[in-house]
Amino acid sequence: MKRFRRTAVAIAGAALVVAPATAAQAGDRGHGSSGDDTVTTVATGLDGPRQLNGYRGHRVVVAESDSGEVSAVSRRTGEVQTLLTGLVSPQGVDFDRNRLFVATGEPAPPPEDAGPGAEAPPAPEGATSLVVADPGGEVLEVIDLLAHELAENPDGQVQFDDTGAPVETLSNPYAVLAQPRRVLVADAGANAVLSVDRRTGDVSTFFVPPVVTDVPGCAEAPNNPGTVGCDPVPTGITEGPWGLVYVSTLGAEVPGAGRVYVLSPHGHVVHVIDDLTAPTGLAVDRRGTVYVSNVAEGFPEGEPGPDLDPSTVGEVTRIAWHGERSTAQVTMPTGLLVDGGELYASAWSVAAFLGMPAGSGELVRVGEGAFTPSGG
Repeated sequence: MKRFRRTAVAIAGAALVVAPATAAQAGDRGHGSSGDDTVTTVATGLDGPRQLNGYRGHRVVVAESDSGEVSAVSRRTGEVQTLLTGLVSPQGVDFDRNRLFVATGEPAPPPEDAGPGAEAPPAPEGATSLVVADPGGEVLEVIDLLAHELAENPDGQVQFDDTGAPVETLSNPYAVLAQPRRVLVADAGANAVLSVDRRTGDVSTFFVPPVVTDVPGCAEAPNNPGTVGCDPVPTGITEGPWGLVYVSTLGAEVPGAGRVYVLSPHGHVVHVIDDLTAPTGLAVDRRGTVYVSNVAEGFPEGEPGPDLDPSTVGEVTRIAWHGERSTAQVTMPTGLLVDGGELYASAWSVAAFLGMPAGSGELVRVGEGAFTPSGG
């Protein structure tokens, strides 16, 4: 059943417009120096930061879901430059050959006070799409990914809304990987990884992760009529050594149901890393070490109480090539990136869910010594 908590795949709606690149005021953004055993703030003032990827020079590019922006952040100074604005819930972003590739999510649901049976507003232009743009601010192409779900429904499921009523389709693009001839998109709503031809814009299905049934909490979970299991929900995608493609799946946020699938360039499963909880992003270094974020680790069941310290929510798991695991406490991380030999994370990425003000998001550097051994 295609249901997953909005804390993990938060969405927002806005009209699709673009703007020339503008630099943020240096005094508005914080930055710091690296510490081997610490999590260091590189930049502040981000709005719902999601996926990270490399950009020009010593900068990274980040999708800011809450503000509808894509920004470039200096790893050295913390300066933030706005590249695109007015996008619909940009959740994934990559940069390649002078092009930005942005995964825009599904539109916002009706407000909670709208009453039962309220219909979601019509999807604004540019929702559930792969947006191709020039870094100077010009949108060159908008590729509708929902259309592929409507035509193909790759996972073959009957979808349900939050009330349990069946709906026809669901698409919520969440992360992207730009490669020379294609762009791979992890579509959390469609339960599939899609492939977009860079020359023609044609969309095809690259990989459909299976429903999870082999962990407690999923074995008896109702899914399609007459079936059980936890939906995989792809959330992260990156390329590792030897051209292998890594895909993280949320596993309906059930403990142990999260996965990282290691795929061949043709989408065949080479290896599966299991026993993860709610992966929301991932990165892989040159040695094959895998880093997986969990945006909601430590978040209590139900509504958060007044004693919750939001800075303690979230963690990053490091998995060595031989399987040894360790964890670092990083506040509400989503996107991860290994760049210049260091690990970066988008932090406080769902701060708005806890009622925190706009601009609470950060880019942080996670030192080697921040990780401590864990089970697994």
